Amino acid sequence: MRRLFLALLPIVTLLSGCTSTDYDLVSTASIPPKFQDKDPQDFGARTPYNHNIHGVDVSKWQGDIDWVKVKGSGVSFAFIKATEGKDRVDARFNEYWQRARAAGLPYAPYHFYYFCSTADQQADWFIANVPKSAVYLPPVLDVEWNGESKTCRYRPSPLTVQTEMKRFMDRLEQHYGKRPIIYTSVDFHRDNLVGQFNDYHFWVRSVAKHPTEIYPERRWAFWQYTSTGVIPGIDGDADINVFAGSPKNWKNWVAAVSKAREQAEN
Repeated sequence: MRRLFLALLPIVTLLSGCTSTDYDLVSTASIPPKFQDKDPQDFGARTPYNHNIHGVDVSKWQGDIDWVKVKGSGVSFAFIKATEGKDRVDARFNEYWQRARAAGLPYAPYHFYYFCSTADQQADWFIANVPKSAVYLPPVLDVEWNGESKTCRYRPSPLTVQTEMKRFMDRLEQHYGKRPIIYTSVDFHRDNLVGQFNDYHFWVRSVAKHPTEIYPERRWAFWQYTSTGVIPGIDGDADINVFAGSPKNWKNWVAAVSKAREQAEN
């Protein structure tokens, strides 16, 4: 029962604070972008700039990051690549999460899933390489088709996908005391996730249209709206994301998952 409480606490806190109007903040007002974008898209009235809470996701390809400058620019959170498959660790993971923590920036590790390894193999690998102190915000499961992979282009059935995802996420939730966030792309979601995992937070990629146009009926918590953003402290193009709720929702949710972390570590 205690484990169930820890898993549900962040979800209940976030969803109870979001109404149908402030979850996807809709406005016809012209709001300037919080960050520059090398290839900006016109999202119309439902622009991501209506959202107050913006964050980045990074991996070793971002190179040297000035985390103090990143936080000072207005970034509110960072998703940091940790592991991939059953045998790869991002070379900058340990450096990144520790420096993000030192800068006072909420952070979460993410795992890139390979369907050529079992859920347990990948959960074992993630747990072995990601300490509980690196899981400030809930861990993220990144599921997408990997057509450019040289080692794994296998596309299992939707039922197999869902079963493996559930097993992997159950293992992480049991270990870290937090229900994982699911990151996905348009085609993978269409092929495997429509109507599934409605009691999980979703982080969706949608760089040309508002998520409601391409993820029908999917309630999302995070939206990756560009991969060509400009973030002070990060050289080159940057992925930028927004949180669906208000600053108050964000503050309450971060407080809830932080408490869950402390309870899991005790």
